[in-house]
Amino acid sequence: MKKQWVLIKLFVLSALGKNKKKADIIKKANLFKKFGGGYYHPCWIPAHPELISIGNNVTISADVRFYEHDLINRKFNNDEDYTGPRIKYYTGEITIEDNVLLGARSIIMYNVTVGRNAIVAAGSVVTKDVPPYSIVGGNPAKVIGDTRDLLKKRLEYSGKDVSDFCYENLFKNE
Repeated sequence: MKKQWVLIKLFVLSALGKNKKKADIIKKANLFKKFGGGYYHPCWIPAHPELISIGNNVTISADVRFYEHDLINRKFNNDEDYTGPRIKYYTGEITIEDNVLLGARSIIMYNVTVGRNAIVAAGSVVTKDVPPYSIVGGNPAKVIGDTRDLLKKRLEYSGKDVSDFCYENLFKNE
């Protein structure tokens, strides 16, 4: 019942355009294994949120999907010609570390960790671990860049002097 109320609240907040507030609702509900907060745009809750850990300052864009299970057991168990032993329903954990951006309509599969300070490009399908500071894109997702380089480019675009750019000097704990 708790999950249904959360879904109703997410739907109402979406209709009102209050996506930042949705992260607060998710955090209070304690549905996920861990939810540090940030921005939660989707209007749905994964089937097994207790298998998903989400760090601090994580942006989860529109239509991002977490698949912490598969239905391969149904393929075999429901096949009239299959005579082997029953196949168990398979689940796996998903970990999203701190300061991550998950682009719109990306898919994060089970048994995956998205490393700290990473970006998953819109429409990507993540089937393997994403290293910290990397930008991944595609299907299956592959490393296509580095967030440290992206920060330098965005500072330059913002009219800042980047001649002595040092990523580590821009953060307290780097």
